[in-house]
Amino acid sequence: MKQEIVKQIQENLKYQELVKKRSFLAWGLSIAILVVYYVFILVIAFDPSLLGAKMGDGVMTIGIPIGIFIIVFSFVLTGIYVRRANGEFDELSRQIKESVKG
Repeated sequence: MKQEIVKQIQENLKYQELVKKRSFLAWGLSIAILVVYYVFILVIAFDPSLLGAKMGDGVMTIGIPIGIFIIVFSFVLTGIYVRRANGEFDELSRQIKESVKG
């Protein structure tokens, strides 16, 4: 009986839609954060003086706001995923469960 339910779920169009949308979003967000991180690391590796340049007369360098941006960007991407997961993806999951029960 369990194999029948698994097969029924896998053949469900809503399940296929859920897998496609979730994978597309996860890969897209992963690529976005990886690009930001790798660009930051490449700048550190090849032109560290760029991030070490002072802003104004104080002690803050350009690297500090950029580092803060990367952290905030990570939180924003996480928030985007959570919002979609709790909204659209949960609704698709509920529809899939209802179609299997019925």
